[in-house]
Amino acid sequence: MGIDVESIIDGYRQGYFLMAEEDESDLAWYTSQERTLIPLDERFHVPRSLRRAINQSRFEVAINKDFWGVVEGCANRETTWISEELKEIYGALHQAGWAHSFETWQGDQLAGGILGLSIGGMFIGESMFYNVPEGSKVAMVKLVEHLRSHGYLMFDAQLMNPHLARFGAYTLAGRAYQKLLIQALRQPCVFA
Repeated sequence: MGIDVESIIDGYRQGYFLMAEEDESDLAWYTSQERTLIPLDERFHVPRSLRRAINQSRFEVAINKDFWGVVEGCANRETTWISEELKEIYGALHQAGWAHSFETWQGDQLAGGILGLSIGGMFIGESMFYNVPEGSKVAMVKLVEHLRSHGYLMFDAQLMNPHLARFGAYTLAGRAYQKLLIQALRQPCVFA
């Protein structure tokens, strides 16, 4: 049975996201009362300690250079919600032009990356990882710059954590989230 890409994208358009249980048994649609967004305006905060790494130009940035490397990096944890089935779905979404990897590199080493979906003017961050310290943090800063320069309205990170809070992530609930979601979906943005 093939993967129904359009149905999956339609679920994300409605504000849902896919996750597997930690035992990787069941894949299901989830939503939350409050969604975490990464600001694409002046509220985005670059921690002072990270500015040095950015100013030193220790990392190069690439898009979709090693999509599968990013997927595997994001799934390579003691507990992960990225099941084998979800990897296949991300692969199908990537092949159809919806899923992307935003990567940092040091020479020929994948330093870190962010896995996400681009739908209209909304980028949905699914997961991030690093192989080199600060690799994923630099990817976050450079991704925000990329989204701004391409006219995106929304960077949906789904669920809050202390790492995202350092960048100025905030939560948006109910109608406010739905209103922004509708506006973002109307934007004809091209990610790569």
